[in-house]
Amino acid sequence: MFDLLPVVTAVFLVLAVIVVFYYRMIVVPNRVNTPGSSRKKDRNATLKEANRRLSSNPKDAEALLSLADLYFNDNDYDKAAKTYTLLSSMTSTNLGLDAYGINLRAGISLIKLGQNEEAYKLLLIAKAVQSDGFEVNFNIGYLEYQKKAFEKSVAVLRQASVIQPDHAPTQKYLGQALFKLKTFKEAVAYLRRAMDLEPNDKECLFFLAQTYFELGQGDNAVQIFTHLRPDPEVGPRAALFAGTIHFNARQFAQAIEDLEIGVRHVKAAPEVMLELKYRLATAYAQKQDMDASLRQYKDIRAINPNYRDVNEQIKRLSEFNANKNLQTYMLAPTSDFVALCRNLVGTFFPEALIKVIDVTIEKNDYADITAEISTTKWSDTIVFRYLRTHGQVGELYLRDMQLRLKEMHAGRGFCVTAGEFTPSAKQFVEARLIDLVEKDALLRAMNDLN
Repeated sequence: MFDLLPVVTAVFLVLAVIVVFYYRMIVVPNRVNTPGSSRKKDRNATLKEANRRLSSNPKDAEALLSLADLYFNDNDYDKAAKTYTLLSSMTSTNLGLDAYGINLRAGISLIKLGQNEEAYKLLLIAKAVQSDGFEVNFNIGYLEYQKKAFEKSVAVLRQASVIQPDHAPTQKYLGQALFKLKTFKEAVAYLRRAMDLEPNDKECLFFLAQTYFELGQGDNAVQIFTHLRPDPEVGPRAALFAGTIHFNARQFAQAIEDLEIGVRHVKAAPEVMLELKYRLATAYAQKQDMDASLRQYKDIRAINPNYRDVNEQIKRLSEFNANKNLQTYMLAPTSDFVALCRNLVGTFFPEALIKVIDVTIEKNDYADITAEISTTKWSDTIVFRYLRTHGQVGELYLRDMQLRLKEMHAGRGFCVTAGEFTPSAKQFVEARLIDLVEKDALLRAMNDLN
């Protein structure tokens, strides 16, 4: 019988040889020559060769350039900057070196390290070699922007924008520089382009909202500011802008919402936080929430006792809390203010018959009430002007009031303020039939009402 054992053994040995050959020739080379391993091997080889050459010649330009490029690609900007800067000093004597590329990369590396002044000098050298390069124009434009040299920034960023119109940072800084130069219409186009390219850039979006605000497009501006209020970086300033827009539109409840979101930010800059609190206090006062307003003013005083007129505001609001008529006079809605003024007319002539014949409101500044006053001895038409201010009143209001007296054929007028009149105002009425009523007299009249 034929013995199969030798045949099987021989086949097994052949298969084993084939497997070993396949492993050594195919599997092992593929494992070693993966892209990462290849790059690491090439990097190490480049580093070793460059250092070998530099050990015999420290100024070997080719070796230095290999090292500089290696460091730059590894994002090791400290070593890259030093090596490229050394190469920059050699470009005048070694014409084979790429002066543009070396100085450009030296400048970019220094920007990454925050050494902008040194970066600027090297980038100017690169621009002198090649003025139409995109990277050199963009980086110089960026540095000019950081230096607040906005006109210079715009000039070079325009060049960069022509070369590469789809580069989001170029569009962004060009738009922001134009905003700083108050060229708002042109700024909008670049900022919109930047947002199309980089929709998540909150800083750029904030500038776009500011630009809309400056162009009088309040609806567009407040929509963006409202969207940005929660952002930890630009949120406090966005809340301040949104609150200001709503406050100026006399939408006090919305202003309070904006400003309250702003003051809850823990990273708000101190000056922004103070202004947020100040405007929030003012908005609360307009809503006649004196306690909330006082809390904000007192918080400000605890941080900075000399901030704006905070001490005066605390004194004023404390007085409002003690006198509801004064609070109504200064802060209440127009209808309540006018009703109070009509009642005050009677305190000037308590025994007279009074007939109000005209009420005129000038925005939120003052109310003119014209009344026919009749007593047992005389009758006359009198104009009462009630000014909603606690500051000084000059003669301008009185000159205008004099014209009002003539218009209404009035024989006399009373100008009333919660503040005081200037010396020139008092001098103006000396030869005219206008009586001035300052704060103390107004408070006495209010007490008579009570």
